Amino acid sequence: MTCLKNILAAAMTLSLASCEKEFDIDYRDIEPMTVLEANLTQSEATLAITETTPMDEPLDLTLYTDATVLLEDLTAGRAEQMYADEVGLYTLVIPGTPGHNYRLTVDRGGHTYTAECEMLPPAEILDMEFSWIKMPYDHVAVLQVSVKDNPEIDGECFWLRIYRNGELYGQDYLRDSYAADGVIEFAMMTTRYDLEAEDDDDKILEGDKVTATVVPISTRMFDYLEGLSNNSNSTVMYDGDFCLGYFLAAPITSKTIIFGPEAFVNSII
Repeated sequence: MTCLKNILAAAMTLSLASCEKEFDIDYRDIEPMTVLEANLTQSEATLAITETTPMDEPLDLTLYTDATVLLEDLTAGRAEQMYADEVGLYTLVIPGTPGHNYRLTVDRGGHTYTAECEMLPPAEILDMEFSWIKMPYDHVAVLQVSVKDNPEIDGECFWLRIYRNGELYGQDYLRDSYAADGVIEFAMMTTRYDLEAEDDDDKILEGDKVTATVVPISTRMFDYLEGLSNNSNSTVMYDGDFCLGYFLAAPITSKTIIFGPEAFVNSII
């Protein structure tokens, strides 16, 4: 899970006619803001509560447990409270149901935050494979993931995440506007063939487990994620008092392959 860091100030250097002028940036003293990152899947609900960190301080990923959290299934007319576990993550073992509408209410420090989300039908991963491509500097393994698009539904969006041995490796946000013949294709350059020249964060070794997960999301959630990728606080997803974060009710679809010869179907080496 990725926690958010609010961008509180920006520094820039102005250069004109080969002359440079330095600017001293005076960071505004802003109180930390609450960040709520909540997910409901087909098996459980989780909520991480953090706070923003000023740019001139080290990132603080402390999980806070000083809130009262209620999850409601508005379609079924059922409500249950969520409680923090030993690591500080609010959890509830409850299966989300596609087609149902859910509301999350968080009361913290005299403030109330609410968000609603409809759980969409699960996505379908049609195929997942690697292939080598020749680049000027080396051969590179490209991961390709094919996601099924329903041509009868306009505006489908998906959140795709790639994991290497259980750790997040990369992610992207897909729209059906890029679909062809009912398929949305995703491609990501990964590890180089020459591992000695590759950064450790990008290396994928033979035998590594590579997993793709896909969840359906609303266009509003797509805009939110796209804003974050552009270093913005993005769309406000909660009603009530102001906070950052999101609430996503979505079933997870996953597919795993082992990196090695059998994972490559279009190798050009």
